[in-house]
Amino acid sequence: MTAGDWIGLGISYAYAVGLLASGEALHRFAGLPADLTRKLIHVGAGMWVFGILALFDRWEIGIVPFATFILVNYVLYRYRVVRAMDSADSSPGTVYFAIAITMLFALLWRPQGPIDRGVAATAGVMAMTWGDALAALVGKRFGRRKYTVGHSTRTLEGSAVMFATSALAMLLTVTLLPGSALAPFAPSGDLARGMTAALSGAAAATLVEAVSPHGTDNLSVPLAAAAAAYLAGA
Repeated sequence: MTAGDWIGLGISYAYAVGLLASGEALHRFAGLPADLTRKLIHVGAGMWVFGILALFDRWEIGIVPFATFILVNYVLYRYRVVRAMDSADSSPGTVYFAIAITMLFALLWRPQGPIDRGVAATAGVMAMTWGDALAALVGKRFGRRKYTVGHSTRTLEGSAVMFATSALAMLLTVTLLPGSALAPFAPSGDLARGMTAALSGAAAATLVEAVSPHGTDNLSVPLAAAAAAYLAGA
Protein backbone atom coordinates (compact mmCIF):
# COMPACT_ATOMS: atom_id res chain seq x y z
CA MET A 1 0.00 0.00 0.00
CA THR A 2 1.16 3.49 -0.81
CA ALA A 3 1.16 6.54 1.45
CA GLY A 4 -1.80 7.82 -0.57
CA ASP A 5 -3.73 4.64 0.22
CA TRP A 6 -3.16 5.09 3.95
CA ILE A 7 -4.20 8.73 3.75
CA GLY A 8 -7.33 7.75 1.82
CA LEU A 9 -8.24 5.16 4.42
CA GLY A 10 -7.66 7.61 7.24
CA ILE A 11 -9.85 10.25 5.62
CA SER A 12 -12.57 7.68 4.92
CA TYR A 13 -12.72 6.44 8.50
CA ALA A 14 -12.57 9.99 9.86
CA TYR A 15 -15.48 10.93 7.61
CA ALA A 16 -17.49 7.94 8.82
CA VAL A 17 -16.87 8.73 12.49
CA GLY A 18 -17.72 12.38 11.91
CA LEU A 19 -20.92 11.41 10.09
CA LEU A 20 -22.07 9.16 12.91
CA ALA A 21 -21.13 11.74 15.54
CA SER A 22 -23.00 14.49 13.68
CA GLY A 23 -26.11 12.34 13.39
CA GLU A 24 -25.94 11.47 17.08
CA ALA A 25 -25.55 15.13 18.03
CA LEU A 26 -28.51 16.15 15.89
CA HIS A 27 -30.61 13.45 17.53
CA ARG A 28 -29.56 14.00 21.16
CA PHE A 29 -29.11 17.76 21.29
CA ALA A 30 -31.17 19.16 18.41
CA GLY A 31 -34.07 16.80 19.00
CA LEU A 32 -34.32 15.45 15.44
CA PRO A 33 -36.21 12.14 15.31
CA ALA A 34 -34.18 9.00 14.75
CA ASP A 35 -35.89 8.18 11.47
CA LEU A 36 -34.65 11.50 10.07
CA THR A 37 -31.10 11.31 11.42
CA ARG A 38 -30.89 7.72 10.17
CA LYS A 39 -31.69 8.94 6.65
CA LEU A 40 -29.20 11.80 6.94
CA ILE A 41 -26.50 9.30 7.85
CA HIS A 42 -27.69 7.06 5.01
CA VAL A 43 -27.32 9.90 2.48
CA GLY A 44 -23.94 10.93 3.86
CA ALA A 45 -22.65 7.37 3.67
CA GLY A 46 -23.87 6.87 0.11
CA MET A 47 -22.33 10.13 -1.07
CA TRP A 48 -18.93 9.01 0.19
CA VAL A 49 -18.57 6.86 -2.94
CA PHE A 50 -17.38 10.07 -4.59
CA GLY A 51 -14.74 10.36 -1.88
CA ILE A 52 -13.64 6.82 -2.72
CA LEU A 53 -13.42 7.68 -6.41
CA ALA A 54 -11.31 10.73 -5.61
CA LEU A 55 -8.94 9.21 -3.05
CA PHE A 56 -8.04 5.77 -4.38
CA ASP A 57 -6.30 4.53 -7.52
CA ARG A 58 -6.88 0.81 -6.91
CA TRP A 59 -10.25 -0.79 -6.44
CA GLU A 60 -8.81 -3.42 -4.09
CA ILE A 61 -7.99 -0.71 -1.56
CA GLY A 62 -10.90 1.60 -2.35
CA ILE A 63 -13.51 -0.97 -1.32
CA VAL A 64 -11.89 -1.53 2.10
CA PRO A 65 -13.75 1.26 3.96
CA PHE A 66 -17.21 0.07 2.90
CA ALA A 67 -16.22 -3.56 3.40
CA THR A 68 -15.12 -2.72 6.94
CA PHE A 69 -18.47 -1.15 7.68
CA ILE A 70 -20.31 -4.37 6.88
CA LEU A 71 -19.13 -5.58 10.28
CA VAL A 72 -19.19 -2.17 11.97
CA ASN A 73 -22.77 -1.51 10.89
CA TYR A 74 -23.83 -4.94 12.11
CA VAL A 75 -22.38 -4.22 15.56
CA LEU A 76 -24.06 -0.79 15.63
CA TYR A 77 -27.39 -2.38 14.66
CA ARG A 78 -27.08 -5.42 16.93
CA TYR A 79 -26.18 -3.49 20.07
CA ARG A 80 -28.00 -0.20 19.29
CA VAL A 81 -24.84 1.81 19.88
CA VAL A 82 -25.86 4.93 17.95
CA ARG A 83 -29.30 6.24 18.89
CA ALA A 84 -29.44 8.37 15.75
CA MET A 85 -29.71 5.13 13.76
CA ASP A 86 -32.10 3.39 16.13
CA SER A 87 -35.59 4.29 14.95
CA ALA A 88 -38.65 2.26 15.91
CA ASP A 89 -38.59 0.35 12.61
CA SER A 90 -34.81 -0.12 12.43
CA SER A 91 -33.54 -2.96 10.26
CA PRO A 92 -30.09 -4.22 9.28
CA GLY A 93 -30.42 -2.11 6.14
CA THR A 94 -27.13 -0.31 6.79
CA VAL A 95 -25.38 -3.69 6.69
CA TYR A 96 -27.03 -4.55 3.37
CA PHE A 97 -26.12 -1.14 1.93
CA ALA A 98 -22.44 -1.63 2.78
CA ILE A 99 -22.56 -5.10 1.22
CA ALA A 100 -24.15 -3.74 -1.96
CA ILE A 101 -21.58 -0.94 -2.39
CA THR A 102 -18.68 -3.31 -1.73
CA MET A 103 -20.01 -5.81 -4.27
CA LEU A 104 -20.71 -3.24 -6.98
CA PHE A 105 -17.36 -1.50 -6.74
CA ALA A 106 -15.46 -4.80 -6.53
CA LEU A 107 -17.18 -6.02 -9.70
CA LEU A 108 -17.33 -2.86 -11.82
CA TRP A 109 -14.88 -0.20 -10.66
CA ARG A 110 -11.52 -0.24 -12.42
CA PRO A 111 -9.96 3.22 -11.90
CA GLN A 112 -6.77 2.28 -13.76
CA GLY A 113 -8.63 1.03 -16.82
CA PRO A 114 -8.60 -0.15 -19.46
CA ILE A 115 -12.40 -0.01 -19.15
CA ASP A 116 -14.02 1.29 -15.98
CA ARG A 117 -17.72 0.59 -15.35
CA GLY A 118 -17.72 2.26 -11.96
CA VAL A 119 -20.21 4.82 -13.26
CA ALA A 120 -22.90 2.13 -13.32
CA ALA A 121 -21.99 1.15 -9.76
CA THR A 122 -22.11 4.78 -8.63
CA ALA A 123 -25.45 5.36 -10.35
CA GLY A 124 -26.91 2.35 -8.56
CA VAL A 125 -25.69 3.67 -5.23
CA MET A 126 -27.19 7.09 -5.98
CA ALA A 127 -30.59 5.52 -6.63
CA MET A 128 -30.50 4.05 -3.15
CA THR A 129 -28.86 7.05 -1.50
CA TRP A 130 -31.35 9.67 -2.68
CA GLY A 131 -34.33 7.78 -4.07
CA ASP A 132 -34.90 5.51 -1.10
CA ALA A 133 -34.18 8.19 1.51
CA LEU A 134 -36.66 10.70 0.10
CA ALA A 135 -39.23 8.02 -0.73
CA ALA A 136 -39.20 6.82 2.88
CA LEU A 137 -39.54 10.32 4.33
CA VAL A 138 -42.27 11.41 1.90
CA GLY A 139 -44.13 8.12 2.10
CA LYS A 140 -44.16 8.13 5.88
CA ARG A 141 -45.30 11.72 6.27
CA PHE A 142 -47.47 12.32 3.22
CA GLY A 143 -48.31 8.90 1.82
CA ARG A 144 -52.04 8.20 1.77
CA ARG A 145 -52.42 5.55 -0.94
CA LYS A 146 -50.91 2.36 0.43
CA TYR A 147 -50.34 -0.89 -1.43
CA THR A 148 -48.90 -4.22 -0.33
CA VAL A 149 -46.84 -6.73 -2.28
CA GLY A 150 -46.03 -9.83 -0.26
CA HIS A 151 -44.66 -8.63 3.08
CA SER A 152 -43.81 -5.17 1.78
CA THR A 153 -46.16 -2.19 2.23
CA ARG A 154 -45.44 1.05 0.40
CA THR A 155 -47.33 4.18 -0.70
CA LEU A 156 -47.90 5.40 -4.23
CA GLU A 157 -46.60 8.82 -3.20
CA GLY A 158 -43.38 7.32 -1.88
CA SER A 159 -42.90 5.17 -4.97
CA ALA A 160 -43.43 8.19 -7.24
CA VAL A 161 -40.76 10.10 -5.34
CA MET A 162 -38.52 7.04 -5.49
CA PHE A 163 -38.74 6.92 -9.28
CA ALA A 164 -38.34 10.66 -9.89
CA THR A 165 -35.45 11.14 -7.46
CA SER A 166 -33.62 8.00 -8.59
CA ALA A 167 -33.96 9.02 -12.24
CA LEU A 168 -32.55 12.48 -11.59
CA ALA A 169 -29.68 11.24 -9.39
CA MET A 170 -28.75 8.56 -11.90
CA LEU A 171 -28.99 10.94 -14.87
CA LEU A 172 -26.61 13.40 -13.25
CA THR A 173 -24.22 10.58 -12.42
CA VAL A 174 -24.11 8.92 -15.84
CA THR A 175 -23.86 12.19 -17.77
CA LEU A 176 -21.39 14.13 -15.59
CA LEU A 177 -19.08 11.43 -14.22
CA PRO A 178 -17.66 9.75 -17.39
CA GLY A 179 -14.48 11.41 -18.60
CA SER A 180 -14.07 13.46 -15.41
CA ALA A 181 -11.09 13.23 -13.06
CA LEU A 182 -13.11 10.73 -11.00
CA ALA A 183 -13.78 8.37 -13.92
CA PRO A 184 -11.30 8.99 -16.76
CA PHE A 185 -11.62 5.47 -18.18
CA ALA A 186 -15.41 5.24 -18.05
CA PRO A 187 -17.21 4.82 -21.39
CA SER A 188 -18.53 8.11 -22.64
CA GLY A 189 -22.14 8.30 -23.72
CA ASP A 190 -24.58 10.73 -25.23
CA LEU A 191 -27.65 12.18 -23.55
CA ALA A 192 -29.93 9.53 -25.07
CA ARG A 193 -27.89 6.73 -23.53
CA GLY A 194 -27.82 8.59 -20.23
CA MET A 195 -31.58 8.99 -20.26
CA THR A 196 -32.02 5.30 -21.04
CA ALA A 197 -29.72 4.31 -18.19
CA ALA A 198 -31.40 6.69 -15.74
CA LEU A 199 -34.98 5.82 -16.58
CA SER A 200 -34.42 2.07 -16.76
CA GLY A 201 -32.39 2.17 -13.56
CA ALA A 202 -35.04 4.22 -11.76
CA ALA A 203 -37.78 1.87 -12.93
CA ALA A 204 -35.81 -1.15 -11.73
CA ALA A 205 -35.07 0.54 -8.41
CA THR A 206 -38.72 1.49 -7.85
CA LEU A 207 -40.05 -1.97 -8.70
CA VAL A 208 -37.49 -3.76 -6.56
CA GLU A 209 -37.98 -1.36 -3.65
CA ALA A 210 -41.73 -2.00 -3.76
CA VAL A 211 -41.38 -5.76 -3.33
CA SER A 212 -38.32 -6.03 -1.07
CA PRO A 213 -39.02 -7.04 2.54
CA HIS A 214 -38.12 -4.57 5.26
CA GLY A 215 -34.48 -3.49 5.02
CA THR A 216 -33.47 -5.74 2.12
CA ASP A 217 -34.11 -2.94 -0.38
CA ASN A 218 -30.75 -1.53 0.73
CA LEU A 219 -29.22 -4.51 -1.07
CA SER A 220 -31.65 -5.12 -3.91
CA VAL A 221 -32.17 -1.51 -5.07
CA PRO A 222 -28.53 -0.53 -5.77
CA LEU A 223 -27.84 -3.90 -7.41
CA ALA A 224 -30.91 -3.68 -9.66
CA ALA A 225 -30.37 -0.02 -10.57
CA ALA A 226 -26.68 -0.58 -11.31
CA ALA A 227 -27.48 -3.63 -13.44
CA ALA A 228 -29.96 -1.62 -15.51
CA ALA A 229 -27.46 1.23 -15.94
CA TYR A 230 -24.74 -1.24 -16.90
CA LEU A 231 -26.92 -2.89 -19.54
CA ALA A 232 -27.76 0.56 -20.93
CA GLY A 233 -24.06 1.23 -21.44
CA ALA A 234 -23.23 3.42 -18.43
